[in-house]
Amino acid sequence: MPNRLAQTQSLYLRKHADNPIDWWMWCDEALAKAKQENKPIFLSIGYSSCHWCTVMEGEAFSDPTIADYINTHYIAIKVDREERPDLDSIYMQALQLMTGQGGWPLNVFLSPDDLIPFYGGTYFPLEPKYGQPGFLQVLQALRRFYDAEDEKIASVKTEILQRLQQSIELSASSELTAELLRLGLEYSAGILAAKGMGPSFPMIPYAMTALRGVRFNFVDARYDAATVCRQRGLNLALGGIYDHVAGGFHRYTVDPTWTVPHFEKMLYDNGQIVEYLADLWANGIQEPAFERAIAGTVQWLQREMTAPAGYFYAAQDADSFVTPDDAEPEEGAFYVWSYGELEALLTATELQALTEQFDITPPGNFEGKTVLQRRNADRLSPELEQTLAKLFAARYGTPPDETPTFPLARNNHEAKTLPWAGRIPAVTDTKMIVAWNSLMISGLARAAAVLQRSDYYNLAATAAQFILQHQVIDGRFHRLNYERQPGERQPGEGQPGVIAQAEDYALLIKALLDLDQAALGLAQNANWLTDAVRLQQEFDQFLWSPAGGYYNTDARNDLVVRERGYEDNATPAANGIAAANLVRLFLSTEKTDYLDRAERTLQAFGSIMKQAPQSCPSLFAALDWFQHPTLVRTGAEQIPQLAVQYLPTLVYYLEPNLPEAAIALVCQGLSCQEPASSEAQLEAQIRQSAIRV
Repeated sequence: MPNRLAQTQSLYLRKHADNPIDWWMWCDEALAKAKQENKPIFLSIGYSSCHWCTVMEGEAFSDPTIADYINTHYIAIKVDREERPDLDSIYMQALQLMTGQGGWPLNVFLSPDDLIPFYGGTYFPLEPKYGQPGFLQVLQALRRFYDAEDEKIASVKTEILQRLQQSIELSASSELTAELLRLGLEYSAGILAAKGMGPSFPMIPYAMTALRGVRFNFVDARYDAATVCRQRGLNLALGGIYDHVAGGFHRYTVDPTWTVPHFEKMLYDNGQIVEYLADLWANGIQEPAFERAIAGTVQWLQREMTAPAGYFYAAQDADSFVTPDDAEPEEGAFYVWSYGELEALLTATELQALTEQFDITPPGNFEGKTVLQRRNADRLSPELEQTLAKLFAARYGTPPDETPTFPLARNNHEAKTLPWAGRIPAVTDTKMIVAWNSLMISGLARAAAVLQRSDYYNLAATAAQFILQHQVIDGRFHRLNYERQPGERQPGEGQPGVIAQAEDYALLIKALLDLDQAALGLAQNANWLTDAVRLQQEFDQFLWSPAGGYYNTDARNDLVVRERGYEDNATPAANGIAAANLVRLFLSTEKTDYLDRAERTLQAFGSIMKQAPQSCPSLFAALDWFQHPTLVRTGAEQIPQLAVQYLPTLVYYLEPNLPEAAIALVCQGLSCQEPASSEAQLEAQIRQSAIRV
């Protein structure tokens, strides 16, 4: 009989609905029950496309013996980290304090009276292996510890709580100097240049900040910022992390050579990568592979990741079934090719041409099969594109020009039972997350402006309009929206859920500002600035901290601490994005209150920026905006020329009343230069403003 998770909207939680564990969602009733019965809380946090979350669900969480022990001795709570990033952030930090490392599934054991963890880990095997005890042994040992070692439990919790509290007690600094900015820009470039031995991640917040440093021409004997930024773009557009057949980027590669991906596709990665590749193009690094990767990703987005209502789905799993009779899905099965398959699908000439451009060998590069990885960034020939279209047709069942949309598998049952014309696809998580949609909207808006593609802009604008029209309940902005399933009333338009968090506010405001600039660059009649200003007012009202910066979420009695996030991870930190937004709002509205708040935000994290520059590239991007704010008031004929350039601290504004004989007016924050009367003078003024100290 399904447990109570069957009633949730989260795909991740519903994956555990048939577990014999008596799972609860994170709610007041569950927390009260644990406290009343004096049972420790077993809190397990993951997400739908997490491979090892899926493994643990199929092993330990499906085992009747383990379930019986948990149901008797614990209150078990499941959390989707994509629904509650605030909880995930706190308990991930606690896990790292306890073990020195983190990851998902995130499994922690909490005291019921104060919700402070006293033990944690990630994947626990069903039976002892990998040098780890079996999960049942862990559960039994921890319950004995909880019952018999009150003083030790109290000691562990005291230390964890103290360190969590210390992490939110930040020392402000007013020293927002040019030297501090250079430190951050160089650290970001250095992190991109570092050659590791393990997995390769996109790390776009670092790449975006490093690209800002190129214009300063810093001299560093270890690396050149322009070179490492270009190389990161090549790694992404040529490597196995990109789906060369059907578009879209996978999460990361498991090796340092960008060859074999961990195959899930996350919306947030794709949005950021599209924006980064567009910025490389605008900066003059115009590799044909970059434009192809952007176009392919947009096609994937339209085909597989766009809801009927216009917003974007969250993610696609790494694993998929090879046949409907399989008990478990296989990682990457939807994407990889055996050499025999390639020989059967292609002519000898086609296979030879494909092998000349891609790394293809009979043994393969992934468990006897091949992940396509390109050899160079040149434009592919029409003949080779047709060869790749054959592979697309083999995977999807129809050629790409006949597949504008593709039916989705929303769960494993649909994956195994729907009549697929090609391979069985990976499951798609169809929830709408505002922050992730916003990253994609920003990427599309930037690519639209740089490549002058109004279709990219229209796709982004439709998603933004859905969010603005559907995500407010009782005057509060909300984070999630779950698509109604087929057969339900008004499919494609679900109910909003979960009050918006700082990343939702910050990233949507950025997306609206990006759309506003793209609209001007494409001569579109739109005013996204008004929406950005309104949303910023709500952000300030509910999440502004008196100490400067923004809290992650509203004050709640179920949070151990109230964090102000500043560390960039796979997505940029809310406070870095928020500070940059405030400078942009100041330039667009000329209201100095925004600039004051931007300064206070940067000062709040000033000591962190100096002591740990490797942790917060987005704050350094905001510092760049703060030190080099540039507003260009100009006519309609000049804006498209500005829109296609890489001008990372510039806002342009359509000015109908320029001085006589002037083509533009360049303002540097609180002062303006003499009116520019020629394009050469305008270019010189913009260049000077972009690098002034």
